[in-house]
Amino acid sequence: MEYITAAEAAKKWGVTLRQVQRLLAANRIQGSKKYHRSWLVPADAQKPVGKRGQRPQRSLTSDLVKILEATTLPMPLDNPDAVFDTITEERLRLHYESEIAYLRGDFERIKECFRKTEGDNASRLRASSAAIVAAISTGDYPFYLELESYLKSVIQKSNDESVIAFAELGLATAYMSAAAPNMAPDWLKNGEFTHLHDKVKPTAVYLRVKYFQAIHRFESMLDVAQTALTFCDYPERISLNDIYLRVTCAWACYALEREDEAKRWLLNVMKIALPHGFITPFAESATAFGGLLEELLESEYPAYYDDIMDQWKRTFKNWLVFHNRFTTDNITLILSMRDYEIAVLAAKGIPNKKIAEHFHMSQGRLRNKIGEIYAELHVDNRDKLAKLIL
Repeated sequence: MEYITAAEAAKKWGVTLRQVQRLLAANRIQGSKKYHRSWLVPADAQKPVGKRGQRPQRSLTSDLVKILEATTLPMPLDNPDAVFDTITEERLRLHYESEIAYLRGDFERIKECFRKTEGDNASRLRASSAAIVAAISTGDYPFYLELESYLKSVIQKSNDESVIAFAELGLATAYMSAAAPNMAPDWLKNGEFTHLHDKVKPTAVYLRVKYFQAIHRFESMLDVAQTALTFCDYPERISLNDIYLRVTCAWACYALEREDEAKRWLLNVMKIALPHGFITPFAESATAFGGLLEELLESEYPAYYDDIMDQWKRTFKNWLVFHNRFTTDNITLILSMRDYEIAVLAAKGIPNKKIAEHFHMSQGRLRNKIGEIYAELHVDNRDKLAKLIL
């Protein structure tokens, strides 16, 4: 009989070496042999399937806590990639790889990291939030359904409130990314984070900020984001939540017509994020600033302009598709992409002058275009448009 190493088996089956070692220790790979300190696996062995050997639910809770405590440490501000120098355990490394890949817009890498968590339920649960947003950003609906099914299964089967809340947090990440606030869990709407582990409460706070954004409570959005930032004061360190909270502060200020403040917030977070290639927070909010973001990129960070706008063009249509699926509307089947962008800005209360400047058209032409949009959607004012489209 021919044999292969545990590492070769892991590569063959598309799983981590740790998972193969766990299966070997549980005697789940028939015909395997231990030679000194190494394992030999039959070359024709199949990856074990089924529930036998899985961890009991009680250990999922403790294992998830262990992972959370090890993967919520902020990264070095001057070189975020240096975080890998301090990590030896593969499943912890996968989380940081996924987080940095997300910030840089490498969504396929996030999917790869998620696939490698197979068989490690705590790691898989931890990785779900980033993976589910990657699915939306790439328009990968089958992958999204796989993740949604997994998270809903965890919620249904678990008896532990903290595990259930964490799985709900993963789903809420998808719903808030696609601007579907009605689908958020009640505890997020009410700000009741009792069942969440302390290490993930900052993420829950950020999603609550996004919830306020989606329901147009911009003062609350700004107040919560600024308060949350006071707890993110890590000397010479940076985290994903820190970056996104700063972007949402800028977003709220712009929505409140405090453009100078919005500009200061944007310049601050650009200085922190862009030197490391962290373009996703800006690509996701490109249409929120009525041209201010593009203006600052062109004047202060021109080297990143094309990358950010290209990512926005690739992902925006996918967010719209998921928004339509979540909210059961089909506005983007009625309007062109450009008209939809105009409609969103109009619904958000952006002045006509700024919208016209953003799309390089006269205000008269814009008024005619908004009239055409009203006719297409059977509404007659911005308030009705906002109820329909936001």
